[in-house]
Amino acid sequence: MGNQPLIVLSEDSQRTSGKDAQSMNVQAGKAVAESVRTTLGPKGMDKMLVDSSGNVIVTNDGVTLLSEMEIDHPAADMIVEVAETQEDEVGDGTTSAVVVAGELLTQAEDLLDQDIHATTLAQGYRQAAEEVTEALEEIAIDVDEDDEEILHQIAATAMTGKGAESARDLLAELVVSAVQSVADDDEVDTDNIKVEKVVGGSIENSELVEGVIVDKERVSENMPYFAEDANVAIVDGDLEIKETEIDAEVNVTDPDQLEQFLEQEEAQLQEMAQKVADAGADVVFVDGGIDDMAQHYLAQEGIIAVRRVKSSDQSQLARATGATPVTSVDDLTEDDLGFAGSVAQKEIAGDQRIFVEDVDDAKAVTLILRGGTEHVIDEVDRAIEDSLGVVRTTLEDGKVVAGGGAPEIELSLALRDHADSVGGREQLAVEAFADALEVIPRTLAENAGLDPIDSLVELRAAHDGGNEAAGLDAFTGDTIDMGEEGVYEPLRVKTQAIESATEAAVMLLRIDDVIAAGDLAVADDDDDEEMPPGGGGMGGMGGMGGGMGGMM
Repeated sequence: MGNQPLIVLSEDSQRTSGKDAQSMNVQAGKAVAESVRTTLGPKGMDKMLVDSSGNVIVTNDGVTLLSEMEIDHPAADMIVEVAETQEDEVGDGTTSAVVVAGELLTQAEDLLDQDIHATTLAQGYRQAAEEVTEALEEIAIDVDEDDEEILHQIAATAMTGKGAESARDLLAELVVSAVQSVADDDEVDTDNIKVEKVVGGSIENSELVEGVIVDKERVSENMPYFAEDANVAIVDGDLEIKETEIDAEVNVTDPDQLEQFLEQEEAQLQEMAQKVADAGADVVFVDGGIDDMAQHYLAQEGIIAVRRVKSSDQSQLARATGATPVTSVDDLTEDDLGFAGSVAQKEIAGDQRIFVEDVDDAKAVTLILRGGTEHVIDEVDRAIEDSLGVVRTTLEDGKVVAGGGAPEIELSLALRDHADSVGGREQLAVEAFADALEVIPRTLAENAGLDPIDSLVELRAAHDGGNEAAGLDAFTGDTIDMGEEGVYEPLRVKTQAIESATEAAVMLLRIDDVIAAGDLAVADDDDDEEMPPGGGGMGGMGGMGGGMGGMM
């Protein structure tokens, strides 16, 4: 009996332990990084994603690729989270973050084969990441919020290599103007920048509207198309007769009673319209529906009415015009009204929209993106989203670094110098981290069809000579000063990418046992609910799938 193995897990469970588990997780992370690596840089290639319904996405945006792919491996999902975190925090640099994470795992694989313990690697990686973050702060350049030239360059850099590159100068100017318009003293909320995608025309036809465009039209043809110096009301409710909260029947015994009932409803609707008019409103945006009879009376008063306006549009209208949303027309007063110099219904590419423009202080604006096809305009939209993110981040932090692989080479050299002062086997991890950082300039060279070894040698020589901004020109293959070329990225793009990539790589390296768990229940912070028996193990690692599943 004593020699028989004790079976704890169920017969159907799967378990991978020791070096096999580490190797499997490293391979999964590397596979994710390799899947997006060719998209990096100004000469990065696009990828086409096709789902089971035949829908197509053509993009080289890292987070879009990874979120749309059917990745069926828990370790690979952790690398995808690196891209998602980068997108949420900064808006750009998602591919770089994933590529760095993958290269950290690649470098760690060699050290693991040399019997360097995973916790030693983790400690060295964390120490290197901390050193890199401090070094980045030292080489960062301060940017004033009024320095529009650098802001334009940052916006243009984020679009390089994407579908919007053909008109990046125009789009960069629109992006900077939009972000500066909605910027408050302490923060920039890009949710106040509405992006309207219009298929038709070319990218060069894109424009910025200092105000809000609502994808609706006026509810009645009898209403005016245009209102000048308009008072704007926003009603977060309906202009309809409310139904009773309980089921009720009205028994009508003769036609006079029916007529009286209908007249009473009509009077109520007329009273609603009259309250809008008495408040002085020229335009009313309603969250819910507007009864046909109410439409008639509003049209008689010359009021433009728009119904079923989204809550996001309502908040932007309120911010742009200064109007205060009310829940009922009974509460509407003159003080609740906002102002717009022009409210008009216009046609764009065959669709009618309401334009609210000429506002006193446009704290909400709209970018109209044009493009020849839906796929083109979707990719332009993704490029604009990245660009808005980097300009917002720059205004909030006020610090940028050069692009083109320049900071990675500088940090790599600084780390190698620092490694000499690190004792023990952690020194090997710090040197591996330095090697991993060089994956960015190396990938830029490879994607541009250049010799990566020659490019790295030239870059190292330039940085050894004291040029901190020396980067790779992917179009000529030359080593140039990225500051003079106007290629900049926000400091936070680099710090966030390195921090999240390091954390993901360390987490994967520390796993030495992968167990297919049962249904995992994570207790909420607000209660004392516990995991069910057998719900321990690897936490969210349940269901190992098969390899990379449907990723590629």
